[in-house]
Amino acid sequence: MNNAYTRLCQRFRRLSRFSHLSAIAGWDMQTMMPAGGSEARGEALAELSLLQHQILTGKEIAELLQAAADLSLTPDERANLREMTRQWQQAALLPAELVEAKSIAGMRCEHAWRTQRQANDWQGFSQNLREVVRLSRQEADIRATANGTSRYDALLDLYEPGMDCQQLDSVFDYLKQWLPELLARVVEKQSANPPLPASGPFPVPLQKQLGLQVMQTLGFDFNHGRLDISAHPFCGGVPEDVRITTRYDEQHMLSALMGVIHETGHARYEQNLPAQWAGQPAGLARSTAIHESQSLFMEMQLGRSREFLQFIQPQAAAIFGPQPALEKDNFVALAQQVKPGFIRVDADEVSYPAHVMLRYDIEKALIEGEIEVEDIPALWDEKMHHYLGLDTRGNYRQGCMQDIHWTDGAFGYFPTYTLGALYAAQLFAAAQQQLPGMSGDIAHGNLQTISGWLNDNIWQHGSVLTTDELLIKATGEPLNPAFFRQHLERRYYR
Repeated sequence: MNNAYTRLCQRFRRLSRFSHLSAIAGWDMQTMMPAGGSEARGEALAELSLLQHQILTGKEIAELLQAAADLSLTPDERANLREMTRQWQQAALLPAELVEAKSIAGMRCEHAWRTQRQANDWQGFSQNLREVVRLSRQEADIRATANGTSRYDALLDLYEPGMDCQQLDSVFDYLKQWLPELLARVVEKQSANPPLPASGPFPVPLQKQLGLQVMQTLGFDFNHGRLDISAHPFCGGVPEDVRITTRYDEQHMLSALMGVIHETGHARYEQNLPAQWAGQPAGLARSTAIHESQSLFMEMQLGRSREFLQFIQPQAAAIFGPQPALEKDNFVALAQQVKPGFIRVDADEVSYPAHVMLRYDIEKALIEGEIEVEDIPALWDEKMHHYLGLDTRGNYRQGCMQDIHWTDGAFGYFPTYTLGALYAAQLFAAAQQQLPGMSGDIAHGNLQTISGWLNDNIWQHGSVLTTDELLIKATGEPLNPAFFRQHLERRYYR
């Protein structure tokens, strides 16, 4: 067993290859697959998940992990072993039958959601969602019992290692102290001089052309990735073959463009993960919130900055034709417009945390058994009134059915969006301090220096460093949400 670590690396490399196939099959299911293929694809992906689970939880892995713990390893190898152990511990808790059942239920719910959402069919959707919630509660029970935590904390840890509701509630309480007032002040300020609305239609081929040009400016590697259309924008695939998607609205071209910028942030992280750790847990992205910090760094911090918007404005005007709404100052004002709305993925960065806190409140209560699926619409409407002053009664499509996350039981995921926004603000502030010419570089579309900074501080480390270690290395301190407040006040209420 003196080569236990080497043998573990071989086993995890094999698991990585199965994950590769699963990721591409999942991308195809959401972008290209005909509707009739849903049941068979769901069963095939469930079978693949079951195979991966069997390999990871087999007796051999446990024995190798135990033997490798006593070996003399480098610090980076020790970090890889830490991540291997974490994966094994998370998987070993669940019986294979639950893994398979949850995978099938999630595939069925997600596929039906695509048409049910368009039809505003809450009753049909809720029937599938009940089974997903039932199985997710089973998973949460098992994990919570093993870890000595609450149900929701056990699921949250899957997406953000080390995070729990106590820390999360502290962050959200801080936001609630000042964000509602800032949102109201910004809306009032902007209403005195609203931007001219852009006049569509903006044909999809032209929107895609602009998106591809912006992706190139952002450094997307088209030799190892592509852009497609899906019902819900996402970034998938693997570092060697990153698949990003968006959705287009011919009346609102900024929605798809910002979606593309957001997903490109995810993609650049994936494409620059450490090649020397390819196929190993240490080569994966650190966490969901760190991943989200990279997409929000690109979309919100950089993409909605005045400098970047003024750089891409001539491209937009050239592609869509001149109109007053696409002139520089108005183009910037449109992209920085703050207006509470129904749809999370289209939300401005000031109101966005409200969308996340609403979902956090609901899904935590749902997993803890305090509410049931049938309680969601009324609770959603109540919280939309409270947080954003909007009425969603009967409007399931733009309300509690708008997201894909609950369809496959991704409970604990939503808080990472706001954590990612806080990380992004802190990282951008540090980059500005360390790169004095950054604003000028952005204004000229020269993002190599910024990309180099992100690579040095985030991308190249994969999961070798923990979240706190990454933040401290890049910014000098762990999470500090004050940077997010400073950013919003400086951009929207100076």
